[in-house]
Amino acid sequence: MAEKGASKFNMNVFKRLLQYARPHKKYLFLAFLFTIGLSIVAPLRPSVIGNMVDDYIKKTQDADALFFWTLIVIGMLLLEAFFQFFNTFFANLLAQSVIRDMRIRLFRHMMAFKMKYFDKTPIGSVVTRVVSDLEAISEVFSQGLINMMGDILVLLTILGWMFWTNPLLALFILIPIPLLIIATRIFARAMKKAYQKERVEVNRLNTFVQERLSGMAILQLFNREKVEEKRFAEINARHRQAHVDTIWANSIFFPVVEFLSSLSIAFLIVFSAWSLSNDMSIAGDSMGTIVKYTLWVHMLYRPIRQLADKFNVLQRGVVRAERVFSTLDTDEQIQDEGNINKVDFQKPIKFEDVWFAYQDDDWVLKGIDLKIEPNTTVAFVGATGAGKSSIVNLLSRFYEYQKGAIKVGETNIEKIDLAYLRKNISIVLQDVFLFSDTIYNNITLGDESITKEEVINAAKAVGAHNFIMRLPNNYDYEVGERGGVLSVGQRQLLAFIRAYVYNPHILILDEATSSVDNESEELIQNATTKLTVGRTSIVIAHRLSTIQQADKIIVLDKGEIMEIGSHQELIDKNGFYKNLYERQFLASERD
Repeated sequence: MAEKGASKFNMNVFKRLLQYARPHKKYLFLAFLFTIGLSIVAPLRPSVIGNMVDDYIKKTQDADALFFWTLIVIGMLLLEAFFQFFNTFFANLLAQSVIRDMRIRLFRHMMAFKMKYFDKTPIGSVVTRVVSDLEAISEVFSQGLINMMGDILVLLTILGWMFWTNPLLALFILIPIPLLIIATRIFARAMKKAYQKERVEVNRLNTFVQERLSGMAILQLFNREKVEEKRFAEINARHRQAHVDTIWANSIFFPVVEFLSSLSIAFLIVFSAWSLSNDMSIAGDSMGTIVKYTLWVHMLYRPIRQLADKFNVLQRGVVRAERVFSTLDTDEQIQDEGNINKVDFQKPIKFEDVWFAYQDDDWVLKGIDLKIEPNTTVAFVGATGAGKSSIVNLLSRFYEYQKGAIKVGETNIEKIDLAYLRKNISIVLQDVFLFSDTIYNNITLGDESITKEEVINAAKAVGAHNFIMRLPNNYDYEVGERGGVLSVGQRQLLAFIRAYVYNPHILILDEATSSVDNESEELIQNATTKLTVGRTSIVIAHRLSTIQQADKIIVLDKGEIMEIGSHQELIDKNGFYKNLYERQFLASERD
C-alpha cells in the first residue's frame, strides 16, 4: 500500500508547503507578474516574424520597414530577457525566504527534542533534513512552481494564437499531443519512485560519512580503514545507481518529446505543402503562416518539455518536504508547560517513587525515593548501568520519567519553566563538548550578559587563567572542532569556568578526573572545591577516592538505591559500598 501511494503526487504536502510562501506573497506576486509579461511577449514574437516574412520579404521587399520591424523583434527579445531576469530574481528571493523560515522553524523544533530522539536518530540523517532536504524544497519555489505557472501561461497563449490564426491547422499540429501526455504521466511516476530511492540513499550516505569522520580515531586504531572503505564503496554504488535511475528516465523522456515536436513540424510542412499544391487555403496561403507555426511548435513543446522537468523538481521537493514535515510533526519535544519562574532553590530536592525507562518497561530506575538537602554535596556510586546518569538527566529534564515526581521544595519540576530550571543547573561532563569557536565564546555560549572581566575572574578562580594566557590570542584562541587542540584536562577546566560564570544553584559533576594527568587532576580538584561552595552539588563518582568528603553517598545497583550514608557510615555497614571500595581503592593502593 505504501509503495502504491508513493507513486502519486502528495497534494496535501504541497498545499502545506505553499503555506510557507504566505508571509512572502509580495515576492510571489512580483515573480508571477513578470511571468505574465514573459508569457505575452514570447508567443507574440513568432506572429511578428511571420508577418515580416509575408509583408516585407515576400511582397513589398521594403528594406526600411524590414529593418524597423527587425528592431522591434530585437526589442521584444530584450524585453523577454528583462522579464526573465526579474522573474528568476524574485522566484529565487521567494525560495530563499521560505527556506530560511523553514530552516529556522525546523532547527528550533529539534532544539527542543528530548535526548531520546537523538539517541535513536543518526546525526547524519538530521543534518540531511536541515541542509540538503531543504535545499531540494527551495527548488520548488525557485525553479518549479513559478516556472511551471509561466510554462502553462506560455502554453495557453501559444494555443490561443494558433487557434485564432488557423483552427484547423492548429488541430492538425496537435495530433501528437495525446502521446506526449501519456509519456509525461509515465515519466512522472518513474521519477517519483527514483527520487524516493535517491532520498534514502543520500540519507544513508550522509549518516555513514558523518559517523566515520566522527569516529576516525577508532577506525585507525583498530585498522578498519580497508573494511570501511569497502562499505563506503557499496553505499556509494547504491547512491550512484539511484541517481542513474533518475537520469535514465530523463534520457528516455526528452528524446520522446523531441521526436513528437519534430513530428508536429513534419505534419505542418506536409499538410501545408499538400494544401498549397491543391490550391486549398485551409492551411494558410502564405509562407509567413508556415514560419510562425514552425516557431510556435518549437515554443509549444519547449514548455511541455519544461513542465515535465519542473514537475520533477516539484516531485523531488515534495518527497523531501514529506521528511521535513515528518520531523516537524514528531512529538518528541519535552513538555514545557511549566510557568513557574521563581523557585527557592534553597529547598531540598526530592525524588518521590520515581520510575524511568528509556524504552517501554525496561526500567532503568525503580522506585527512587531520595532527599537532597540544599548546599550539600551528594555523590552517586555504582556499577555501569546502575542508573547514576539517568538520575541527573531526569533532574535536568533531558528525559521524562514515567512514574513518581521530582520536586524542588514542594514544586514539581514539570511545573517550573524549562528555561528557568536549566538556567539554575550547570553540568560538567566527563566528556566535555566544545564548539569550533574561541575559548571566550565556549565559556559564555553567546550570553552577552557575561562580561570578559567575569570570565577572566572565573578562570583565575578555577586555576585556568595561566594556561589560557599562554595560548595564542589568549581568550580569543580558536579551540578547533570539539576542542581537539586542547588536552582533556584543559577542556575540563573550561567546562568548570563555564559553570562558574553561569553561577548555578545546582551543580552536577560527572567526575572529571578519570582520564587526566596528575597536574590537571590537582587543578580540577581545586576547581571542584571552589565551585561546590554554597551550592547543591551532585557528583557522579567513578573513582571512590574523590568523593570521600561528600556529605552523603548514594549507592545504586540495577536502578535501585541500596545504601545511603557518609563514607565512614557506609564502610561500617560492610555492604555494597565497602565491596566497591575494597575492589577499587584498596586494590589501587596495593598497586
